[in-house]
Amino acid sequence: MKRIGIFGGTFNPVHHGHLLVAQAVLEAFDLDQMLLVPCQVSPFKLGQEQSDAVEAHHRLEMVRLSLAGDERMQVCDIELKRPGVSYTIDTVRYLREQEPEARFFLVVGMDTLLDLHRFREAEALVELCDVITVQRPGCHECPAPAALHFSEGVTNRLIKNIIRGRWCDISSTEIRQRVAEGRSIRYWVPLAVEEYIQKNRLYL
Repeated sequence: MKRIGIFGGTFNPVHHGHLLVAQAVLEAFDLDQMLLVPCQVSPFKLGQEQSDAVEAHHRLEMVRLSLAGDERMQVCDIELKRPGVSYTIDTVRYLREQEPEARFFLVVGMDTLLDLHRFREAEALVELCDVITVQRPGCHECPAPAALHFSEGVTNRLIKNIIRGRWCDISSTEIRQRVAEGRSIRYWVPLAVEEYIQKNRLYL
């Protein structure tokens, strides 16, 4: 059975922290493929990051450039093709329709795990895919079961799939700020992404 990871986000822009998380999960869960899925509009960031997000085609291209040469990692544009808010349940259902024999793994951070019960059709979502939570370095505590707001069986599955990842102390917000201030982002993002930002004068 093909094992496919789903790693969503604004990716505004994609950076080495995102890529290290994707790589850590791919190896830890022996995945055949990892899909990075740029969102159109995050339901949890309405009116926030959306206000300074660059156009979707730029974010998509930066992810594509960052994954060049690695056949296991691919960018998926399904959420950018759908108008309006991007809901994870819609994406998972679409991908399962495309590959009904595959097993899907949704990759999230600890903050997202604690909010997972607020996702649209959360109960259906956790039945359609495995959820993998990546902890930041230095964070070794698992959340209390009651904090997840799911049944005991679902909660046990969610806690079982918490792994220590290689989150970098890098944020897309800080990268955008550095570009706006004329400071270097070398080593924060892949070289091809840095060159793309410069060529297209993004975040200025």
